[in-house]
Amino acid sequence: MADLLTHVLVPFVLLTVASWRVDWLDRRWVVVGMGGGAIPDLVKVDLVLEADSVGAMLGVPLSYGSFSTLGGVLVVAALITLAFRRDHWRRVYGLLVAGGLSALVLDGLRVFADGHASAWLYPFTNWRPPTPSLYVSSDPTVLVVTLALAMVVLVADRYREPS
Repeated sequence: MADLLTHVLVPFVLLTVASWRVDWLDRRWVVVGMGGGAIPDLVKVDLVLEADSVGAMLGVPLSYGSFSTLGGVLVVAALITLAFRRDHWRRVYGLLVAGGLSALVLDGLRVFADGHASAWLYPFTNWRPPTPSLYVSSDPTVLVVTLALAMVVLVADRYREPS
């Protein structure tokens, strides 16, 4: 779960700082981007619902692994975007994809045994980029640093004078 919280807090930090310069990017849109950060973690639904069972109900083969790829983020973001008013679609889709991309990039920095990240650029390529192996998913240091950074940005945003 530390992974999920980190994936949601990073878009919060990035989009909140961006909101200091972009007029339309207020708190409600920052939250949309934060939701996008959770899209790659939908792969963890497998802990609750087996993909084979869901696939049998839907009548199609299903794998949750595609959620943690660029293609999965693009498709899920498009489906979520449909829940918003049509005049917000472009903005919502962009923010969801931005949040999802930040999570994918973070995952690409993790330690992998063979020194290459997962094929998160699928379906555009199966290439597995090399990873700098900066952290392990279970390392609480990443979450602590992200929480500290989020708190600093939250306090700075609260006491910031609008320009």
